[in-house]
Amino acid sequence: MTTTMDSKQSSWKGSLLLLLVLNLLLCKNVAASPACAGGAANCRLSLQDLFTRAVALSDYMFNIAQDTFRDFQQTYATGREFISRAINSCHTSSIPTPADKDQALNTESGTLLNMVRGLLHSWEDPLQHLTTTVRDMKEFPVDMIRRIQEIEYKTHQLQEGMEKIIKQVEPGVVNNDTFAAWSGLSSLQEGEKNSRLIALYNLLHCLRRDTNKIDNFLKILKCKVVHEGSC
Repeated sequence: MTTTMDSKQSSWKGSLLLLLVLNLLLCKNVAASPACAGGAANCRLSLQDLFTRAVALSDYMFNIAQDTFRDFQQTYATGREFISRAINSCHTSSIPTPADKDQALNTESGTLLNMVRGLLHSWEDPLQHLTTTVRDMKEFPVDMIRRIQEIEYKTHQLQEGMEKIIKQVEPGVVNNDTFAAWSGLSSLQEGEKNSRLIALYNLLHCLRRDTNKIDNFLKILKCKVVHEGSC
């Protein structure tokens, strides 16, 4: 009987010791690499993790913008002269960006980072008004409204991620991104339905274009910065 009790006590002590060791190891790992759940203020992700999250966000945003523009075309642009009446340039056309992948690869990482930040910054105002406009249009599809709202939310998330990336890649550098002002609010508030739809067409077309640029630039930046140019 005593032997059985001693064996149980020994087994219990061994389990308790193992639990203590596991807890110590867990605490050590948490201290060395803090989890970022809940957006802890003292959290510091690695540059690779930051880029991985940023690329996932930008890729998601581009896919949503592309789907939204396609659905808008199918719903409103069929049989209308949208393309011929649409403005060919976007409000962000004043921001100089690489024309292709080779140019982007040969652009300094700091310059490319500021381009991405500038594009995101330039969409703050139009996205806010775009969300308000489509939400107030009773006939506008709910699914498209939700997508536009999601792009606006994800844009803010990506901006926060970009600031963290820039602080690690270029610590101490003053924000010098090129911001493009948007002047299309009056077109979105146009009383005539066709004119308002054309304004929406233009904006969604430019949103698709710029989210594609942001996504491509971030993928190239990840390659240049994290993988040291092994693209």
